[in-house]
Amino acid sequence: MLLFFVSILTNKRIVMTNNNFSPYISIGSRVRKSPYFESTKRCGAKAFSIYNHMYMPTLYTSVVEEYWSMVNDVVMIDVAVERQIEISGPDAHKLVRFITPRDVSNCDMGKCYYILLTGEDGGIINDAVLLRLEEEQFWISPGDGDVLLWIEGIAINSGMDVKVFEPDVSPLQMGGPKSPHVMHALFGDLAIDLGYYRAVQTEVQGIPLVLGRTGWSGELSYELYLQDGSRGNELWDCLMDIGKPLGLSPGHTSTIRRIEGGMLSYQADMDCNVNPFELGLDRLVDLEMDADFIGKNALKKIKEEGVKRRQVGIVINCPPLENSNTSYWPIFIDSKEVGFVTSAIHSPRLNKNIAMAIVSIDYSSLNTTASVETPHGTYPVKVVEKPFYDPKKHLASMT
Repeated sequence: MLLFFVSILTNKRIVMTNNNFSPYISIGSRVRKSPYFESTKRCGAKAFSIYNHMYMPTLYTSVVEEYWSMVNDVVMIDVAVERQIEISGPDAHKLVRFITPRDVSNCDMGKCYYILLTGEDGGIINDAVLLRLEEEQFWISPGDGDVLLWIEGIAINSGMDVKVFEPDVSPLQMGGPKSPHVMHALFGDLAIDLGYYRAVQTEVQGIPLVLGRTGWSGELSYELYLQDGSRGNELWDCLMDIGKPLGLSPGHTSTIRRIEGGMLSYQADMDCNVNPFELGLDRLVDLEMDADFIGKNALKKIKEEGVKRRQVGIVINCPPLENSNTSYWPIFIDSKEVGFVTSAIHSPRLNKNIAMAIVSIDYSSLNTTASVETPHGTYPVKVVEKPFYDPKKHLASMT
C-alpha cells in the first residue's frame, strides 16, 4: 500500500499527498460509505482506499506505529468493506459446496472455514471466510471483487432452491494480543471460550451482531459482524469507550503484519490467472470428494500435469522499503526474467525487506538467489521459508 498523508478539506473531498504527487479522492454518493465512516473520520483517519465499492480507512497515524499497536496491544479496524453474501434456503449447503474446491461437508452451525472460490479453468475467483449461522443460512465474506454477482449468476442457472443477496452486515475487526481483554469486557466468558474459526450470534447493549474468532491480521483476532448498519457509530463508540483503557486504538489491517504472516491479498498476490496449486494451497482443494464443484476437472488436470510456477517468500537485500510496492517488480537470473514480486515491505521486527513472489518452478527452491528490479534500483534477493513470522499461526489460533 502506498503511504499517503491526508487532510480532510470538506465533506466532499480528501486531499492526499506524498513526495511525488498530490491526487484527490472525491467523496460522494457513488462510492459507498461504511456504517463507521463518520467515526473513522472523527478518530483521525488520514487515508482511504476503495475496496468492494466502499471507502476503507487505511491510515490514522503511521504504517509502522499501527503495526506495533497491532503486535503489542489491540487495534480496531473498519472492515465493513468485507461485504457479506448470504446464501440461504433448502439448497444453500449444496450451492456452497458447488462454488469451492474445499470439502465443507462438515461445516456445522457456528463453524467458519477459509475457502477459495474457483472458476471453470481452476483460477481463483476470490478467497473468503465461510460462516454457517443456521442450518440453511451461510455467509461468505470475500476479498475485493464482485463475488455477489458471480454467485448470483451461478444460482440463477443452478436449479437450486436458494436465495443469494447482500444482508445488512458490516464487520469490525479487533486484532492484537490484548483483543481478548477487550472482548471479555464486552462479552464475558463467551468470547474467551469461543473456539478458533467459530462464530456465535450475540449483542452489545442491544446492538445485534455475530461474534467470530476470525480475522485478517496474523494476530489473535475477533470480528464483530454488525447486523444493523444504522447503529454503526453507536457500536464504534461503545467499543472505544470500553477498549481504550485496555489499549485499544483505531487502525488498519497491517500490510507489514500480513506479509510477515504470508497472508494473501486478492488482486495483489492472486487473481483468476493463478490457481491454488501455484500458491501451495493444496489443502483447500479436495479432488476426491463426491461433490462436484466449479473447476474440478481443470484442477485435476493441473495437478496431474504439475505447475510451472510457484509462490515463494523472498528477502530483498536493499535499504529499508519505506512503502509497499504499487506494481509488480520483475525478478531476473542472468538477465532472464523468472518471476515477479507481488507484495513487498520492510519488517521492523525482523529488520528485513520481505516479499511474496511468483517464480518459475525451476527457480523456486530455498536459497535460490536472483535480482529484482525496483523503482529505486536493482537488488539481490534470496528465496526463503514463508510465512516469515509465526509460521504455525500459534498467535492467531491460541485461546
